[in-house]
Amino acid sequence: MLSPLVRKSYDSNGRQAMEYTASDKRLYLRLGDRVVHVRHEEWGEGAVVEERTSVVPGGTCLVRLLFEDGQQRTFNNDLDHEQCCYFLGLRRTGARGRDRWRAPRTEDRRRDRRRLPGG
Repeated sequence: MLSPLVRKSYDSNGRQAMEYTASDKRLYLRLGDRVVHVRHEEWGEGAVVEERTSVVPGGTCLVRLLFEDGQQRTFNNDLDHEQCCYFLGLRRTGARGRDRWRAPRTEDRRRDRRRLPGG
């Protein structure tokens, strides 16, 4: 039986080939995510500038972050690993981009409308 990370495929000549996938990894950060470190406020806010996910079974998933202090730092990005960046203190700030935002619920919009000054 094949590992869940290995998939059988066939090349153009009909020969069987093995193709590795990283579909079983649970990733915390994606390219473009904005983060802060809970124990290193002096670093400032950081952004994911590179994401590397190994396709070799048992391989690592890494993210490279560029912080406001000008330093790039690399962290493990696999939530199933004990040294994942989340467990080491990195937290997303919620400023990822268009797919991060949700539309406000109807009751939130009504409540906000009542708070407007002069309304």
